Amino acid sequence: MGEPRMIAMLQWTTLAVCALVAIARIPSAIRGENRSMFFVYAFMTAAILLSIDAPYLAVDMVLGGINVANLLLRFIIFGTVFALGLRISRGFGADDALRLLTGLPGIAFAAAASVAVVVVFLMMDTVGSSAGLIAVYDKDAYNAALVEIYGAAGRLYPAYITLALFPAMVRAVRSSMPGLVRLGAALLALGSVAITLSLLSPVIPESLAYLRFIFSYTAILSLVLGLALIWLSKIAALKSRTVHPRLTG
Repeated sequence: MGEPRMIAMLQWTTLAVCALVAIARIPSAIRGENRSMFFVYAFMTAAILLSIDAPYLAVDMVLGGINVANLLLRFIIFGTVFALGLRISRGFGADDALRLLTGLPGIAFAAAASVAVVVVFLMMDTVGSSAGLIAVYDKDAYNAALVEIYGAAGRLYPAYITLALFPAMVRAVRSSMPGLVRLGAALLALGSVAITLSLLSPVIPESLAYLRFIFSYTAILSLVLGLALIWLSKIAALKSRTVHPRLTG
């Protein structure tokens, strides 16, 4: 299987998983049960959609054809990961992670990452819609370097959030919680590691460029499936109330 085909399959598989989980949450959202998680999954689906060529090009053309859709994608990811971080930290009683997310360090990190993303975006020649900013990267060495910096800046805040959650996930895996909850926590921890590894993208050689996609989509799939398993555990043990209702809603 060629790399482009493998990447495309990974993208569409991730999109399908996110969309199916979002659709599965619609009945509970209509009943008014934990609507926030439905919107989190919906935003994750939108983020994946904007990472795929055809949908991205269609949206960006409406926004002016200067890759504003990519900037929008970055902030959708920021907001989604922050909401997930709040939900997970509160659900697992991870006060240490919650302080890192909502305290001064978290606010400062979010502000710095947001400013960095916007400033670098404005420095690039972004004319011409291109998913993943590939066409911008190919313009010249200056824009290529900025695209790498822009990508790294966009991954910093999600990495901060997931690393803040990592100790809580490890504690959950080693706890006596139900098996599905521990498996879900293990997947969330894997997602944290994958997002952190994605920070290495600027130094990954072109011959191994496919690793960038593997790290990114492994992170997303791990987060989505991890949360879905915890939700399923709640459904399976609803009467015994052995799962944190705040997390799974």
